[in-house]
Amino acid sequence: MSQKHLKEAFISNLNGTTLLEISLGLSLAPLCLLCRGLLLILYYLHYGKPLRSRKYSLLLDFLVLVSPLLFSCTVLSSVLFFVPIIIAAFCAGIFSKIYSQRRHETRVPFRQIVKDFQETYLDPGYIPAITVFRVYVNVLTSIGILAVDFPQYPRRYAKAETYGTGVMDFGVGAFIFGNALVCPEVRQKSYVTQPKFSNLARQLFSVWPLIFLGVGRLLSVKSIEYHEHTSEYGVHWNFFFTLAFVRLAASLLLAIFPKNKSWVVAINLAVLYQLILNTTSLKMFILHGSDGRDTRVGFLNANREGLLSLFGYLAIYMASVQVGLWLLKRRNSVKGWTEAAGSLLLTVLVLFAFLHMSQAYADPVSRRMANLSYCLWVLAHCLTFFICFVVTDLTLVFTKLLVKGSSVPCCWNVVKHPNASAEDETEAVPVGREGKLSHGCLISAISKNQLLFFLLANVMTGTVNILIDTIHSKTALTLCILHLYMFFNCLIMYILHAKNIVLKFW
Repeated sequence: MSQKHLKEAFISNLNGTTLLEISLGLSLAPLCLLCRGLLLILYYLHYGKPLRSRKYSLLLDFLVLVSPLLFSCTVLSSVLFFVPIIIAAFCAGIFSKIYSQRRHETRVPFRQIVKDFQETYLDPGYIPAITVFRVYVNVLTSIGILAVDFPQYPRRYAKAETYGTGVMDFGVGAFIFGNALVCPEVRQKSYVTQPKFSNLARQLFSVWPLIFLGVGRLLSVKSIEYHEHTSEYGVHWNFFFTLAFVRLAASLLLAIFPKNKSWVVAINLAVLYQLILNTTSLKMFILHGSDGRDTRVGFLNANREGLLSLFGYLAIYMASVQVGLWLLKRRNSVKGWTEAAGSLLLTVLVLFAFLHMSQAYADPVSRRMANLSYCLWVLAHCLTFFICFVVTDLTLVFTKLLVKGSSVPCCWNVVKHPNASAEDETEAVPVGREGKLSHGCLISAISKNQLLFFLLANVMTGTVNILIDTIHSKTALTLCILHLYMFFNCLIMYILHAKNIVLKFW
């Protein structure tokens, strides 16, 4: 077999992993974020000032926020169950040290601290969990698209061929979810009156970079005969096209239907699509082509997976718009966000119950078709992932109350209570939407140029695959390559952020 066919076989005919293992893997990112925040608070406690060195901030962020994820999806994948436990234990140790070493003059009874925490008011203009969710989906996707070509990356984490739940199957849906959370229809204030199709016109203009990138990827892959998994999206289709067309279709639907009813549209889309799959020959067409022998003759046959899965991705997008609208409801207290996390958890349990029923009576999860089970699975795990980040942020807010003056980038700022007196205002005024330390925060850096980060990761992935025989790489070389690849991508984003450069011209 040629190198191209070897690599294609290496990522084909896989069955995914269990929902439990994916949940364990998703818990790592919030735990890493918590660990980073606690270390910064501990540093402030010891030195009386925040960590301001950009060099050390980048190094800390990379080693704590990114490196554990690289190890967990390669050499530590066989003991993944123990990794979250170890990181959680380390976080507990740091918290214990912070609590025991607080300055004597600031010490108050623990019961009073809890009471103050519950009454704490947060900056309502910034929800850090949304930013962190979107950044980490981007980071995890960037890790996966290169790591999957190395033997140290477990085959069960790669995209499943037809049915199954691989980690990378989740990443595709999570990208759609994250985009919908911050789409113009969600961010647009309800009291702003605009022409009904104004957002659609804006989206027509804003998606051209995705179309351009999709065409660029298609031409480059075909011209250099780069290995590709045809049954993933088809012969000519790719994920950039999916992102663009889902955004356009969603804008059209949101111009027709009230955006606060987008969940109704999502349910109807997903259920109707599943009914058509089960009652017609559409499923056989997607899986085996019009002749039943996997023909790729004609545009529809050639790209049937990419074109028909748009219905499922559109359902995920519409449901996510509803989530985004609900999250942006004004909640400015710890109590409000604690209740919100509880409501989201209840929603997750309901979604998992429906997922169990859908897999039993309709169809197993299939990213290839983006069927009803896939939609339910993606939404349930995305909300679980988001809840973990909310809990992490609340934990860091609680810890910051123990150490007055400490700050953590991309974490909630404590603001003045609406009824507070004037003398309390100086301590409670927020220091900015992402805090004083945002200049030294890798999450803020990636957040500012997310599309560029994803594009750079794709280009670097292709470059590494052209230069290196990835499927025969030794463990040490694999870890070295993956770390250099991610560090280079992060460093570029960090430099752009330091110079306040946002490469967005559409």
